Amino acid sequence: MDITITITDTEAKCLDRICADKSVWIQNAAIVRAYKESKEIRRILMEHCNANDIAMAVGEAAQVSQAFELGIVETAAESSAKAESEKPK
Repeated sequence: MDITITITDTEAKCLDRICADKSVWIQNAAIVRAYKESKEIRRILMEHCNANDIAMAVGEAAQVSQAFELGIVETAAESSAKAESEKPK
């Protein structure tokens, strides 16, 4: 998946001070954050499967997919929409 971002000239200058290639740095930051979330999703899945005698899928990608399919995790957009719908009117 390709994601395009826009940063200001000032933000670019600041990143130039800490990295030689902004694209690589930003990509690495996204990959590391996604991996941390993958670990959390897989932890939630393991607890759910153990508590409910459900066989876990094999492999990291399959386990992340299984957690979403079982509805035990949701996207940030789904969480926001749910929170918005539960607000008192």
